[in-house]
Amino acid sequence: MSQGNRAPFVVAHRGASAALPEHTLAAYELALEEGADGVECDVRLTRDGHLVCVHDRTVDRTSSGTGLVSEMTLEELRALDFGGDGEPVPVLTLSELIELVLDWRSRPTKLFIETKHPVRYGGLVENKLLAELQRFGIATPASADHSRAVVMSFAALAVWRIRRAAPLLPTVLLGESSRYLGGGAATTVGATAVGPSVKTLRDHPDLVDKAAAAGRATYCWTVDDPADVALCSDLGVNWIATNHPGRTKAMLSS
Repeated sequence: MSQGNRAPFVVAHRGASAALPEHTLAAYELALEEGADGVECDVRLTRDGHLVCVHDRTVDRTSSGTGLVSEMTLEELRALDFGGDGEPVPVLTLSELIELVLDWRSRPTKLFIETKHPVRYGGLVENKLLAELQRFGIATPASADHSRAVVMSFAALAVWRIRRAAPLLPTVLLGESSRYLGGGAATTVGATAVGPSVKTLRDHPDLVDKAAAAGRATYCWTVDDPADVALCSDLGVNWIATNHPGRTKAMLSS
């Protein structure tokens, strides 16, 4: 996940989600068109074992329906509208997003996948995710720098599962706690990067240097304010997640 001496890489948080409904194919297509270096998604398992890109435990906020993702089948989810305006927009599966990213030929783009915890299916989420990455041939990269996928979680155990099963896949241990970011849990589970929120980074700007000293990259979320973009750039953050990928890319290149 290293970047050398350059501005932070820009990750589209749930796609270009300030402009279009989050976790929709259109939001990710726009992010790629705007030049995002990476795209981020959250994944959950449906009742019949499919990985879908939904942040919340329920579909209430982001769709026309109600209920827990884990209690619904993929067919039931596909009957809902996740667009909220105009033509109905179906739920996005992880496989559909992977296909989009890998088929985007203008440049290689990384896919940052966050597994949600605690969840009904526990470690099955990571097992299904690894199987999906294997199916697309991106589960065993030649090196972390050249990996097309990065797996993230707030749960240290989830990161440990990935590191144990696929040691070459880069991982991010997300978290507000400075005890995670200062070494502790990140060292224990072997995370290749730490993921503070931008608020945590404002309060503890030394985290970037501490992570670098431990050989870890830094992924900061969710960076929308221009002052925060500048802060991340000044501190040497490697990857910043933003709802405004095009605008953020422009700010960093100006």
